[in-house]
Amino acid sequence: MSGEILTERTGDVATVILSAPDRLNAMNLAMWQGIADAFTALDAADNLRCIILRGAGEKAFAAGADIAEFATERFDRDSAGQYGEVMAAALSAIQNCRHPVVAMIHGVCVGGGLELACCCDMRICGTASRFGVPVKNLGLVVALNEMQAVAGVVGRAAALEIVLEGRVFDAGEAMQKGLVNRVVPDDQVTAEAEATARRIAQGAPLVARWHKKFARRLAEPRPLDAVEIEESYACFATEDFQTGYKAFLNKEKPDFSGR
Repeated sequence: MSGEILTERTGDVATVILSAPDRLNAMNLAMWQGIADAFTALDAADNLRCIILRGAGEKAFAAGADIAEFATERFDRDSAGQYGEVMAAALSAIQNCRHPVVAMIHGVCVGGGLELACCCDMRICGTASRFGVPVKNLGLVVALNEMQAVAGVVGRAAALEIVLEGRVFDAGEAMQKGLVNRVVPDDQVTAEAEATARRIAQGAPLVARWHKKFARRLAEPRPLDAVEIEESYACFATEDFQTGYKAFLNKEKPDFSGR
């Protein structure tokens, strides 16, 4: 079906799919809500170790918000505010999910699609992928929380360039801006993103969750306090630490339990 959010599981890796291939996976209101619901549910899964976010098919990750909905869902200040709350919940659900999230980017990744990708922890795209936020042509402002997601990845200067010029740029420029972690041939995007997720899943899951939490905290300007620094050593009290270092000494592959 077109216009829904699908979730699949393969062992300890989940895949969330933006499914509206007939409109390049442009997001309608129900899909934004579906993203929030899917990631909230996945966040609660203790036996999960990584999540892949992708668009259906190989033409697009997501072509932003569905402009056809504007006449009924985002037609004035009040309705736009209500719509924005649903979008904000979706972006926040990805950012606050304790499990690492990898964006598998085929083709077009623009507007709200680029904002979704920026909420993920890693982004892998193909050589033909295209990026941008051309909302200046719609008379539309990128909301503060949406801009924050982009600026958090590429920095304030590059984020301003992206929204002020509204250009659609290629994968090479995206790599140069730090927008993506890796560019691979188009026919290898799926394999590389899945291999990345497997590498993450093979590590100690509590450690991955702590690293994600710490990276987000370091983006805040306030100084670290003693309690936060002390949390850096909580891993030494886990079963996974005992498993990991003993496996290393014995030249064995560790089998982490997530405890």
